[in-house]
Amino acid sequence: MATGVRLESVFLSPSKLPSSVKKTASPYFPFASSFCKNSHLSSSTFPRRLSSVIKASSATVTEPEGIKVTAIPTKPVEGQKTGTSGLRKKVKVFKEENYLANWIQALFNSLPSEDFKNGLLVLGGDGRYFNREAAQIIIKIAAGNGVGKILVGREGLMSTPAVSAVIRKQKANGGFIMSASHNPGGPEYDWGIKFNYSSGQPAPESITDKIYGNTLSISEIKMADIPDVDLSRLGVTEYGNFRVEVIDPVADYLELMESVFDFKLIKTLISRPDYRFAFDAMHAVTGAYAKPIFVDRLGAAPDSIANGVPLEDFGHGHPDPNLTYAKDLVNVMFGENAPDFGAASDGDGDRNMILGRDFFITPSDSVAIIAANAQAAIPYFQNGPKGLARSMPTSGALDRVAEKLNLPFFEVPTGWKFFANLMDAGKLSICGEESFGTGSDHIREKDGIWAVLAWLSIIAYRNKDKKVGEKLISVADVAKEHWATYGRNFFSRYDYEECESEGANQMIGHLRELISKSEAGEKYGSYVLQFADDFTYTDPVDGSVVSKQGVRFVFTDGSRIIFRLSGTGSAGATIRIYVEQFEPDASKHDVDAQIALKPLIDLALSVSKLKDFTGREKPTVIT
Repeated sequence: MATGVRLESVFLSPSKLPSSVKKTASPYFPFASSFCKNSHLSSSTFPRRLSSVIKASSATVTEPEGIKVTAIPTKPVEGQKTGTSGLRKKVKVFKEENYLANWIQALFNSLPSEDFKNGLLVLGGDGRYFNREAAQIIIKIAAGNGVGKILVGREGLMSTPAVSAVIRKQKANGGFIMSASHNPGGPEYDWGIKFNYSSGQPAPESITDKIYGNTLSISEIKMADIPDVDLSRLGVTEYGNFRVEVIDPVADYLELMESVFDFKLIKTLISRPDYRFAFDAMHAVTGAYAKPIFVDRLGAAPDSIANGVPLEDFGHGHPDPNLTYAKDLVNVMFGENAPDFGAASDGDGDRNMILGRDFFITPSDSVAIIAANAQAAIPYFQNGPKGLARSMPTSGALDRVAEKLNLPFFEVPTGWKFFANLMDAGKLSICGEESFGTGSDHIREKDGIWAVLAWLSIIAYRNKDKKVGEKLISVADVAKEHWATYGRNFFSRYDYEECESEGANQMIGHLRELISKSEAGEKYGSYVLQFADDFTYTDPVDGSVVSKQGVRFVFTDGSRIIFRLSGTGSAGATIRIYVEQFEPDASKHDVDAQIALKPLIDLALSVSKLKDFTGREKPTVIT
């Protein structure tokens, strides 16, 4: 092992931090001892664990300065094609010999050297199983490839939106996010990795395609011969000219949120004695952020945070904030004596669900309502949004807001990188996806806590003159007033998870053949076809074209049925069916969405022949 210079003097516990640092550093890490206790690793097991993943060699290279670098022979492994949100597989796949290391080295082989040599990278993750071991592998390969410094969240924790925020604030060259997002965690479940570029956005396809190409020809891994880094304490460790700084994962993100929102205004709402707030962190990464933000800064009651300790297996739960997997919160919000406001976030903190008392806000409505109220309620948008955008499967509710506010509007494929391109070009401020992702150009990722704060800002603004005891404007009131102004887009999504890939692909093939023969004016039950296609997008910024992004049937009354295969799972295929119907008549706005959409849902199942191709009787999740 090469001997580095370990700067013990800069390792400070929170109690020993100078007062100037304490103001920005989060003191809330009660999960750290639990995290370590529940971890499958200890400092003594790291060398053995790493040796089971990385096959060593005696070949060495001389750079970077002051570090011995070992060139580890390797060969390509199958299945390293990067999907919509990075590379996601089962943990056991990533633990196979050189699997993770190959992908990380292929990434460095794909980037221009000026994008990382002697540069600054960020590393964080959602706290799931294998993150701690993976962090050490990533750090050593980064050092071996000449990276100058890595900023890593304490215990390896940092939410996806926080990684984007840190990249932007610290002017980093990019960053690694260790997460499989909303997928389950644990030894038998999922792990993932993705790379975000210098403006905090997910790497574009031009880079991910290169990474995949290099995984097919990789022959060696450059691994720095340095000890494992202690990720439990804030501070800097140096090895030659390579440095690792363990940082508070909350501080930079919290500072950004305080610049976007009026925290004093929000505090007047959730600290009221007659207002009750509930947040379910689902034992995921936002557990590290919930107390510092909602309790310490905004005055929420400590017991308003549920499942606030991040766990490697998310408490045996599925950290996806929807009506199925966040059922504990749903039961509370639809039960007796429910709180006024409820919210949840997912595994890596980029998704959100918003609930009022006995009332669910669809993600499609959520982004539309935020956009319609942003200028009045959120200081960041005091001059108005620059433009609005949604993913293609998301309902047209946002379109109507853009039209009324006379704002530029964009419809993009699923994947946040398409929004990020528009943001970097100054064309977009607020955007969202029906898959519970909402965000703005404050960073280049969707942001769960941002969405919660946006909604709290709207409710607080609408109630700013209400005295204690007066009837408050509720989440449901805001939504119904929005529908009265813009009309209601009834919307639902049916997910069929882990279908056999062959049957799922055959179903999509059947649909593509159907649309190739379709003509405007054809009758589908009581609906008249306006057009049918397989969505293709031409990026207005760089001119790039992506095709086969979803099969669409659009009818003359504005109703839509959309079929997609999702790229966010780690096994099998997930089929998603989206159905939407616009209703301008306010007297019909209170109809249950599943009742209003039943004719379209039945049509979608009939047209697709889903049961015939997959054998599935029912969806896994309905949202």
